[in-house]
Formats: sequence, C-alpha cells, structure tokens
Amino acid sequence: MINIHQAKKEIIEIGDRIYKKGFAAANDGNITYRVGPNEVLCTPTMHSKGFLKPEDICTIDMTGKQTAGVKKRSSEALLHLEIMKARPDVKSVVHCHPPHATAFAIAREPIPQCVLPEVEVFLGDVPITKYETPGGQAFAETIMPFVQKTNVIILANHGTVSYGETVERAYWWTEILDAYCRMLLLAKQLGNIQYLSREKSQELLDLKQKWGFSDPRLTKEYENCDICANDIFRETWKTAGVERKAFEAPPAMPPVAKSASESSQSEDQLVAAITERVLQSLAGCSTPDCWRD
Repeated sequence: MINIHQAKKEIIEIGDRIYKKGFAAANDGNITYRVGPNEVLCTPTMHSKGFLKPEDICTIDMTGKQTAGVKKRSSEALLHLEIMKARPDVKSVVHCHPPHATAFAIAREPIPQCVLPEVEVFLGDVPITKYETPGGQAFAETIMPFVQKTNVIILANHGTVSYGETVERAYWWTEILDAYCRMLLLAKQLGNIQYLSREKSQELLDLKQKWGFSDPRLTKEYENCDICANDIFRETWKTAGVERKAFEAPPAMPPVAKSASESSQSEDQLVAAITERVLQSLAGCSTPDCWRD
C-alpha cells in the first residue's frame, strides 16, 4: 500500500527539481501519482512546482473528478489519466517544458537516433504528437498512438510528458531527453553529428534487452527496420507536421553482419537459386547459338 504522505513528498521533491532546472517556469507543468485503483494525487493549477506543500496537492479519480483538496486540480490531468488507463504499470506522470526538448517540439524536428549510447538504452525513438489545445480530451488523446511504445513523448508546440512506476523514474526520462537535445543543438553548432554504425547500435539494443528495458525495435514487428532512421513513429509524422529540417537523416545502414553459419546458409541458397535459373534457361535452348546469346 502506498503511503499518501510519502507520495506527496516525492511529488514535491520532483516539482522542486523541475523548477530549479528551468523545466517549469512560473506555474508551468504538472505531476500525478496513482495511489489506488481510483485515486490519483495531482498538483494544483496556477501554482509553482518549486514551492509545493503537502496540503496543495489534491486528489482526483480516474475520470478526472476532484475528490479532495482545497486547490483546483491541473486542467491537463486528463492526459495523465489516459496514460495510466493505457499503461497499468504506470504509477506517475510528469509533464513540463524542458527548453531544449521543447525546441524540438516547436520546430517539430524528429530526435536523431544512434548518436548517444545512454539515449539508445534508456529512450530509443521519441515521438512527437500532433498539436491540440492543452487541457481538453482531444489534447489528452494525442498521446494514444505512442503510449505503449515509449516512456517519453514530445508534445508539439508544448513540452514533454514522461511516465513510470515512480515519480522519480517518470521524471528521469524527461531529464535524459532534454540533456540529449541540448547536446544535439551544441553539436550542430560545431557543424554536424556523427552517427553510430548499425552494428554498434545493435549492440546497444542487445544490452537494453539484457537489462530489461523494452524497445519496439526488439520486437518481430520491427525486426527489419532501419534501427537508426526513426522508423518506429515515422508514419505519424505527416499528421503531426514532423519533418527533418535541422538534422539530416542518418546514412543508410546495411543490416548487421550475420554469423558465419547464417552467411554460409544464405550463400548456399543464393547459389542454388542461380543454378536453378540457369538450368531453366538452358532447358529452353536447343542450339549452341542460343547458349552464346
């Protein structure tokens, strides 16, 4: 059973961190923590996340109705609840406006992959939603195409939302993402970015799987995708207005080299296919002249 007072303290701590890091100016951002089947702690609207007190945090049910607390709940709580409904493993959601990640949200620039090992392991492909006015159900539903395949989402022209089994873990993904976006922007000022090879990127995916982190690129559905080309969410780019403008696409990368036994088997299959084609051609040729042709 979750200790409500302790849960509120954790929300207050993360609120302080996002405020001090400049991720939530003035009264920006909101944090939720699910403490029961139909009970969610929620930060209040119009209140700085850097100066929260336990009595400021209200309680809502899974429909968004406020059930306790003096201060009114955040209007964007509906988005948090949609995530929790879709992902029963999620206990906490953090929304804020980290400047570097939000720059990508404003430009609607896809986040390059296969650049930084930590990002490959902890984040993977990061989607950008289509834009909707914050606060309503339509806004909440913008995350639905992505929520099962990632733990952090960029909200177009808005900010980020990340989620996990604790408040701190939910916050981690946003902090990692913003640090990475800052590195990308700094590297761009130096001229360009260098991508990891597909082979080295696959090694990172193998480590990710070994350490128990999920990634769509590890599933059968995406086994033939270009793991460095933002293939997981590319089909949503047009609807969201996402387009590469600042960062070029990574070079086309050949598949990871197969083992010797797999390569030998493939070569045998190729030789057999070529031999069959030659024999079929010869079968229709009865004179030496047509062989020469």
